[in-house]
Amino acid sequence: MAQSGVDRTQWSLIGTSAASTACHKPSTVSGGGKSEISKAITDAFVYGNAYVKDFDADIDTVASILARDFANRFADPARNGADHREVLSDRRSIGSVIKLLTPSDDYTWEYNEWLRTIPQHIKELVFVVKRSYRPEWGTDWRRHFSVGIMNGRAGNALRLDGDKVIVNMLRVGFDQDGSWRLFSLRPDFSPALKVQTEDDITASTVVPAAVLGLPGDLSRKVVTNCERLLFQRPDDAIHRGYDKQAERDIARPDTFLSNFQPLDHRDARQMRDDAVDFSTFSEPAQELISRVADLPDDQAPAWWVCSAQPRLVDGKPSKNPRYLQLRPDIADPGETAKADLAIHLHRRIPSSQPEPVPVDLVAAGRRNNPPEPGIPPLCAFNPLHYLELPELFMEFISSMTGKSPSTTGAGSEGALTKGPFNALPAVFDLNAALLSYILTGYDGWLSCAGHLGPKVRVDHDISLLVPEVFSRMSEAERDARTLIEQGFLEKVGDVAVEGRTVPASRLGYRMTKRFATAYFGRIFMHPDVVFTDEMLRPELQDPAVFAESVDTIVHTHERVAAAYFADGTADLACPPLRAVLEIMAFGATADGRTLDDPAVRELFTRENVLAGDWYAARLDAQQTARVRRAGAAVDHLTRFVGRSDATEVTERLGLTDRLTRARAELARVSAPDYRARLVGELGLQPQLG
Repeated sequence: MAQSGVDRTQWSLIGTSAASTACHKPSTVSGGGKSEISKAITDAFVYGNAYVKDFDADIDTVASILARDFANRFADPARNGADHREVLSDRRSIGSVIKLLTPSDDYTWEYNEWLRTIPQHIKELVFVVKRSYRPEWGTDWRRHFSVGIMNGRAGNALRLDGDKVIVNMLRVGFDQDGSWRLFSLRPDFSPALKVQTEDDITASTVVPAAVLGLPGDLSRKVVTNCERLLFQRPDDAIHRGYDKQAERDIARPDTFLSNFQPLDHRDARQMRDDAVDFSTFSEPAQELISRVADLPDDQAPAWWVCSAQPRLVDGKPSKNPRYLQLRPDIADPGETAKADLAIHLHRRIPSSQPEPVPVDLVAAGRRNNPPEPGIPPLCAFNPLHYLELPELFMEFISSMTGKSPSTTGAGSEGALTKGPFNALPAVFDLNAALLSYILTGYDGWLSCAGHLGPKVRVDHDISLLVPEVFSRMSEAERDARTLIEQGFLEKVGDVAVEGRTVPASRLGYRMTKRFATAYFGRIFMHPDVVFTDEMLRPELQDPAVFAESVDTIVHTHERVAAAYFADGTADLACPPLRAVLEIMAFGATADGRTLDDPAVRELFTRENVLAGDWYAARLDAQQTARVRRAGAAVDHLTRFVGRSDATEVTERLGLTDRLTRARAELARVSAPDYRARLVGELGLQPQLG
């Protein structure tokens, strides 16, 4: 049961799936949405009332729609005449009704035109009636709906059995004048329950499926968080009450803060006295302001900060306020424990037995920006792209970021975004990362933040939506090959601009209107209008800026890859990675093959890798390293246990048993069949052995 965030007397019954979706967001550039993937989307809700223009006329229109036979709506005649389910039938879900009333290429032209004549508020009334309908109402559903009488005339707020019908809305970007683009959520939409498993720094490994007790030959990735405190930049906290998580965190004591404006007690009183603005803050922020406002001027603390007040630098608010957030699973361990227990119950595993949660989905994040003086554009991506491995690793090698509040402009953050933190040659990490994708078979997704094209600002609205969409898709539905075959993804082709060819094919595949309608339709009432054609195809906004954005990408690819040949580390790249570096730097491989050459694409197949001498060398190096480590443990324990002065310590620490186990481990990793069991792991870079 969930209580309404607006009317505390209203409750909803929520269905929860025991099967979780583990999302992994690696190689995400600054401003790309690492933190937003795990934030509660409820913080972004805008609440309103279900609207009716003319109650009697609108309800009559709804009744006519409910009475319609939809059996002959399909463009394919073979599909017509079979589906006679009524809108209110218990054999038709609300998602089916939304699909029914959303224009689609599957429908006839005449039917789509009829759908376009239905006002949006009428469709929403149909969805509300469907969501609220109970079988015992029969055909007498009208009497349950009404509007109040305001000043002698019928109002516009719909009521269900006397209670106002609340509509949740969500922002998806801004219009060019800065106003919010708000869209109604489905009446049955309930946000995903999220447990944050990573932020900036993650440790990961690749494990054969059999080791995890999972079916199939593909390996799986397992990740764990390396941080206790998460370095957050609450971009949306400047909107009072919007980022409730940031307001809650910043109102806590002992929070590390940077680039927030120091405020005194008088500032707190002024904020509290401004009743309208004060009321928009969430409760924790209001309590903080009131607590400081009540303090005498001479009582500590003399200074405090407000989440909506970044530090003023040269009279302008900083765009890079930061704070350290206590990791959510530590701050609220109960929610994490419940999620872990649900996984154990679903998989029928004793709660005392550790159960790794392998990654289900990999979606990196990119930051887009329009052109600015001295800043090239980087805004060619639409909300969601799928890239095959060659194009994906061009992205990861260059790790381009657009201008964001934490950067001074567009550029490369180093391979896998680890440039400032990596003491080893980046090629070692790239070899392992590429191998992990090939062995696991994960599809490579990119979500976008900042802008879609030069004219549409979206900030992190897409980042919040991506986990909601993917968690509502089955594993089969998320399969990129299937999505391409069914028209949910389209390949971005090279385009001609001003007489030259722009290699836009490096952008891979991007989501289509069909994808938006089908899968964002599990979130929104009107999924067909959430993303305009200009948002899905940014080149329609400005072809010249689109071309310049692609040029920025290609030139960055070339510049970054050339460095690997300049310092000689390209010679340490595995064959598929070496091919990508050569194409990035020189336009073709050493033997003249381009990105589209089948021989190049074949380098990235799992079968080719498993048969490769370079992969065998990695596994040999891995076994050698483990034998050496196990042997060193046996040697150290043997020498210590054999000392005449170590008898007491040996007994107290159980070192004799440890030595027995160490010898068993040495025998295990030295056995001829152990090498075969390593297939499916990453192995070890031979130079590190």
